[in-house]
Amino acid sequence: MAKRIIKITEDCIIVAHNAKFDYRILRTEFSRLGYDYQRQSLCTVELSKKLIPDMPSYSLGKLTKSLGIPLAKRHRAEGDAQATVKLLKILLNKDQDKSVLKNYVRLKPKKQVDTKLLNFLDTLPQETGVYFFYDKDKKPLYVGKSKNIRKRVSQLFTKDNPKAKSIQRLTEDVQFEITGNELIALLKENEYIKTLQPEFNRALTKTQFTYGVYVNKDSEGYLNFKAKPIHNKSKALVTFSNLASAKRFLEQLVNSYELCLNKTSLGNHQKSCFNYGIKNCYGACLGKENADDYNARAKEIIDRYSFENKNFLLVTKGRELGEKSLVYIKNGDIVGFAYFNLNLQIQNIKILERILTPVKHQRDAKHIVQSYMRKHPNRLKMIDL
Repeated sequence: MAKRIIKITEDCIIVAHNAKFDYRILRTEFSRLGYDYQRQSLCTVELSKKLIPDMPSYSLGKLTKSLGIPLAKRHRAEGDAQATVKLLKILLNKDQDKSVLKNYVRLKPKKQVDTKLLNFLDTLPQETGVYFFYDKDKKPLYVGKSKNIRKRVSQLFTKDNPKAKSIQRLTEDVQFEITGNELIALLKENEYIKTLQPEFNRALTKTQFTYGVYVNKDSEGYLNFKAKPIHNKSKALVTFSNLASAKRFLEQLVNSYELCLNKTSLGNHQKSCFNYGIKNCYGACLGKENADDYNARAKEIIDRYSFENKNFLLVTKGRELGEKSLVYIKNGDIVGFAYFNLNLQIQNIKILERILTPVKHQRDAKHIVQSYMRKHPNRLKMIDL
């Protein structure tokens, strides 16, 4: 591919939406092959900001929609490239004297990935896990997780925002741990960030899950589901990082279990809810549906999502062939995670508890596990204990 790219881009200007990123990736890959790749580049983001000012967003998707440009196969090479071509034609027409275009053509990106960072990339695997950046004193700078460690670190080494530049400048060592799956990677990342307190993860050292859906019984005997800020003295059914996510979850419950909107925090506070008017509610808001019948559906939700007093294992793939991983939930708490090869190790509770890596930060860990179960139910096998 390298020779082909050199040939087809000779005497050409490389155009891309956010060209600095794409061009850096090309130069980085060629540098690893020992070749100094240089081409002129043009960024349609920068050009759009100059020639079409005051747009609400300059992302490719929103910009093309605002300009009436059809965008097929979004986030695929062909679709994005075709849309960028059409955007470029509009921009070229707008730049009638070509003065703007000339000013925005660049020969080199402002900063290249240096040899030190390139050497780190060669040691990193293209597997799921957690990675660590350290400074010259072996202090952790940043901890992250990814389904492809090398790809993610490469992206961090080629970004040019202030945070990324600081990480690039200070990094003297990069380490990693392969986890085999995203769930364990998320749990490890959460534990490491809160334990190691890396300089560039400060925003994540505190709990990130500040809203929850709570269940209570109203004066008429109906179970209500309310989205509100987390309160330490009461246990949420499920937790979320923001109110919008909690409300989306409630909307799914209302639609899937035919709940009354007025028995959730989505209600309009009228005598009858909106869904009753369109016959998607059986009339709990007016007392027409028996509370026991309504609560039977509500309890299905609680049984499905609550960890309260439950004991089970979540089993998924491990780091290598023949190995599996597990997350252990005991009395509703995330006790820890482990890797195992033999069923004996999970059938004997004493052995199971010996091989566990404990989880300290319960609330965030519980959110991670519950969220993963909601989003990826087919990736996990549940073993009821």
